[in-house]
Amino acid sequence: MAIVNIDDRSFEVADGTRLVLALEDNGVDILHLCGGNAKCTSCRVTFTEGEPFSLNDDEMAILQAKELIGQVRLSCQILTSHTMSLSAGITVKGSKYDSAGPRPADGIPPSN
Repeated sequence: MAIVNIDDRSFEVADGTRLVLALEDNGVDILHLCGGNAKCTSCRVTFTEGEPFSLNDDEMAILQAKELIGQVRLSCQILTSHTMSLSAGITVKGSKYDSAGPRPADGIPPSN
């Protein structure tokens, strides 16, 4: 089991859970407009501990294009596997949108 620490709470999720779904399913307000396809960067998070070292090709490409490498990660492209401490970057409440966006699939699409 992985442990996710965010803001003033902590919860356990099964290893291999897509981080964006772990957050959403545990009541964390996080935007994810593209449905988990690494296209929009709205599901960004900032790690304080436990950041995974590897980035897949899709996450790397969009973070490079938006000049966000080293600043944020995309929760839609991270699978839980250990203890992670983080904060959400963009929330539905803090945005102009009424909802988070389409629910991402359980699995991460393969990189192109």
